[in-house]
Amino acid sequence: MQMMERPWGVAAYGTSSVKAMPDLVRARFKVIRVEQTPSQAFAAASDAVQAVRQTLRQHGISDAAVERSRLDLKSSWSYGGSERKFIGYECQASFAVESGALDDVQPMLVDLVAAGANEIEAVDFDVAGKGELRAEARRQAVGAARRKAELFAEAAGVRLGAVVHIDDVDPEQARFERYRGHGSGGEASPEDLAPGHVVVSAAVVLGFSINHD
Repeated sequence: MQMMERPWGVAAYGTSSVKAMPDLVRARFKVIRVEQTPSQAFAAASDAVQAVRQTLRQHGISDAAVERSRLDLKSSWSYGGSERKFIGYECQASFAVESGALDDVQPMLVDLVAAGANEIEAVDFDVAGKGELRAEARRQAVGAARRKAELFAEAAGVRLGAVVHIDDVDPEQARFERYRGHGSGGEASPEDLAPGHVVVSAAVVLGFSINHD
């Protein structure tokens, strides 16, 4: 049986999640070209980059809203057993774009591939006001922890005292696995993970003193 060291009061964990419809999308993709000489690889990649930039402009994404790496050149090899075969010189550029036109995401990706993008790395939906959502989730998490501590104190026949400790917890951290299942009572449901929603979570551990009078 685990014994408490230096018992001092009541500790309660609270968590909460706030859902919102996304209002922006971030996409990351690459242009990759492999040619037999460095100059040919640079030229082919540069042509594809220009076509990609023009496609982004046609979809209302300005040059200032596009993050792009410089053209990177390296040797490309294929491996078969113990043999290594030189394929050519690989030149690539990575792009990251952000847009508020969610309805245009699929047509934009189709056009980007047609323009010369070889690899779509990720498409992430998000909300611009995530800070406000996080603050609301934290307020709700604190309320959940307080209600749980009040219940414990009532059941134990004592009165809850002042807050003496606040520990901000990342709900995704594995080291807090022991807290799973001890949330605000709003455990995840299929609706929480429904496509089209961004879920912002927060968690906290509150420590309360105990009043015995």
